[in-house]
Amino acid sequence: MSTIAVIGAGAFGTALAQVESAEGAGVRLWARDAATAAAIGSARENRARLPGVRLNDSLEVVADLGALGDPEAVLLALPAQVTGDFLAEHGHRLPPCPVVACAKGLSGRDFCRQSEIVARALPDRPCAVLTGPGFAAEIARGLPTALTIACADVATGRALQARLSTRRLRLYLTEDVIGAELGGALKNVIALACGMVEGRGLGQSARAALMTRGYAEMSRLADAMGGRPETLGGLSGLGDLSLTCNSTLSRNFATGRALGAGEPRPGGTVEGVATAQAACALGHRHGVEMPIAQAVAAVLDGTLTLGEAIEGLLTRPLKEE
Repeated sequence: MSTIAVIGAGAFGTALAQVESAEGAGVRLWARDAATAAAIGSARENRARLPGVRLNDSLEVVADLGALGDPEAVLLALPAQVTGDFLAEHGHRLPPCPVVACAKGLSGRDFCRQSEIVARALPDRPCAVLTGPGFAAEIARGLPTALTIACADVATGRALQARLSTRRLRLYLTEDVIGAELGGALKNVIALACGMVEGRGLGQSARAALMTRGYAEMSRLADAMGGRPETLGGLSGLGDLSLTCNSTLSRNFATGRALGAGEPRPGGTVEGVATAQAACALGHRHGVEMPIAQAVAAVLDGTLTLGEAIEGLLTRPLKEE
């Protein structure tokens, strides 16, 4: 029986492996070392990243890429800043099947999207992107979730949509890889900003304004880079923005909230930190104003205090909407 391989035993990778194996389909989840794989496999639970979720019997945890077999697809669920190095070292060992990039972030090194990193490392493999509004804990528990799968090749996209959709995970297909990826990555920057507003106690009205103007900022950059407006208005843009900017389950929102309140940052991968700088660089490259991304990046690197960043946004010249 054909299987699905998931690379990365973090919260999201484990959640994807869990939902894909929920109906008895074979799934192999790759963890970075033998000890981690053995611990997850024997406990039937990823206690470090997804506690409280008992893993399905058809989910196998491995630490050897050679043990992935001959899957129908490989889901890359590593942190965005790790993808390039992983593929440079191990890409040649991945099974010869479509690769689905699942991280939501731009490379802080060269500002590339995840699909661009995959295409550079594995030019002979079909590549798709999985993105949209879904928290790992909810996906793993089998709560209904709808995500976007983006693939430039329609036939490959439809095959992946059919293979990866389950009774609890509904996938919507688009050919607009650029728009889908930028929506998923840039909303993390806006979530950081919204968290800062929450932590500083500036109110719900200010958060709504940031989300709205942040969405406009995301859309301008996506349009300049070849993305479609309707994609940004869908699950991978507005849908993910709404989810991520309104819940402490979002690491980006929680990190921004901690910064706004003057508290220590929570642990875990926070994709919006590197993406903020990358978004500013892409905005400059394409002649797009990115005031919110610039303010977030400046606060993160210490160039501005949060108070100075807020004042800068409030004193920008008045414009038509």
